[in-house]
Amino acid sequence: MEDGSRRMIDLVEPLAQAQKLLSSLGFVEVHSAIRRRERAGELTPANAAQAISIMSEEIPLMMEQTINPSVIETSKLLIDRHGLRALDAVQLASCHVARATTGITDLVFVASDKALLTAAQRENFEVLDPEKNYNPREA
Repeated sequence: MEDGSRRMIDLVEPLAQAQKLLSSLGFVEVHSAIRRRERAGELTPANAAQAISIMSEEIPLMMEQTINPSVIETSKLLIDRHGLRALDAVQLASCHVARATTGITDLVFVASDKALLTAAQRENFEVLDPEKNYNPREA
């Protein structure tokens, strides 16, 4: 099992599908991460295929925050405020817009990039780095 997998399972397993939110960009990023780990030899081709299969079944059941004009505008603000990379800003902006449009205030922002997690924490999101147990408040 990958580093952080158990923490992710423990976080999302008890949630109803409607309580799981993913940016449209997240679909691409998860696929990319699986293939990157496969190329690096961290996952066997069989394990990578299994992970993609599971992802393909689970992701359509989640709430999806599409990349829309509100997400793009919020991304620009987050880049200015936190110096984020473009795709990281889109991920965080997707969460921002979802919080504003759904009224769900207890979103947990999950990522493994310290700068992105720090920005999310500064934007008043609870954060989780499943791989490293990273909490920006302790950094």
